[in-house]
Amino acid sequence: MISYVEAARIELDINGEKKSVIVRPADTLLRVLREQLGLTGAKAGCENGDCGTCTVLLDGLPVKSCIMLAVEAVGHKIITIEGLKEDPIQKAFINKWGFQCGYCTPGFIMNCYGLATNHPNADDETIEEWLQSNICRCTSYEEIREAVKSVLLLKKK
Repeated sequence: MISYVEAARIELDINGEKKSVIVRPADTLLRVLREQLGLTGAKAGCENGDCGTCTVLLDGLPVKSCIMLAVEAVGHKIITIEGLKEDPIQKAFINKWGFQCGYCTPGFIMNCYGLATNHPNADDETIEEWLQSNICRCTSYEEIREAVKSVLLLKKK
């Protein structure tokens, strides 16, 4: 006989607020954020962890929410793009034209925020390494690099 696992209520710490949601064991963090909590900044791109459009921060480090189960995020601090609405990194992306269509932008911003927070003195090689986990289909990589560099300068002040 097949045994089915029931859905369970979990509590997630998202953008500084506790959120209670009911999830199935196979629900990804991305689906819970978008479909249950209405946090649609993280996008569903490839849904296998390659493109980075779904990037969120987990305890300050970028993770691909499309390949992370929601239950794995319990007990961790999650920050989504909506949680960075007041951060200067978004303004840097606008000022440096670090976006084109905007689809990849939230993931890049989350990744860059993680970089600036964890490596405020990052050199060009480190920036390049961190940016490799995200894909921009419109090829605004140079503008994204410039936005990251301007944010790193702000963090140093």
